[in-house]
Amino acid sequence: MKGLVCILLLLETFVFAVQQQVDGGLSENEISQQISSEDRRQNPPQTDTETSTDSQQNCFPDIHAALRELTAIVTEQKANIRALETRLKEQQTFILEELNKKNEEISNLSNLSNLTLSQVEQLRKENKDKQIAFSAALMQSGGGHTGPFTTDITLTYRNIFTNIGNAYNPITGIFTAPLKGVYMFRVSVYGGGSSSTPSTVSIVKNGERVVVAHGHQAGGVVNSSNGVVFLLEVGDVVYVSLWAGRRIFDDQNNHSTFSGYLLFPL
Repeated sequence: MKGLVCILLLLETFVFAVQQQVDGGLSENEISQQISSEDRRQNPPQTDTETSTDSQQNCFPDIHAALRELTAIVTEQKANIRALETRLKEQQTFILEELNKKNEEISNLSNLSNLTLSQVEQLRKENKDKQIAFSAALMQSGGGHTGPFTTDITLTYRNIFTNIGNAYNPITGIFTAPLKGVYMFRVSVYGGGSSSTPSTVSIVKNGERVVVAHGHQAGGVVNSSNGVVFLLEVGDVVYVSLWAGRRIFDDQNNHSTFSGYLLFPL
């Protein structure tokens, strides 16, 4: 019977000690005091005869040492739990920092993507502005001769094949450079019939004759062409001039043409 009481006392005290340690309550000395108090409550002062009998029946003479050992174990486990909590908090902090870094990188990539798209759009616009080319024939419809006139005239090539950049004006016949660069121009002329009138034109830059296309023979038809590469500043003009006393022919076959395009900007 006494052994059973000892076991119950041990279990009751151990449970109490564990609960207090986990809750951050009692220290080892307080647990020992609690054990002594419980021991006195369960074992009031006895006579010499009873003491002798109890000594023979006591199955757990070292209960305090055992509880102290258990208390030490609980304390150690509690320290381990606290250390684990600390490591978990550190890992949580590290993970949050990494997530913030990733979010920042994604934000930067998004900004970079927007910047890149903006740059691409700007480059596309700049390239579009640099796309300059035109080609046109003299007659828009019908056919016949132009000239001769008593003075030089600027020919207006009205049958537009291409006019990218709209730098050529089919009303005036004048090409105006929209940007500084190197340009290529070509002209072709056609003459025919029984007349002995020559067919002569010039490519003119800013009012100055630069190259000439000329054809002449007494009978039949004649073709001639010429070309030139110009370095133009913004606003420079290029056009074709028909010489005074000369004539050229054109019809639906587009014999007489004027073309130009930007080779590269500067």
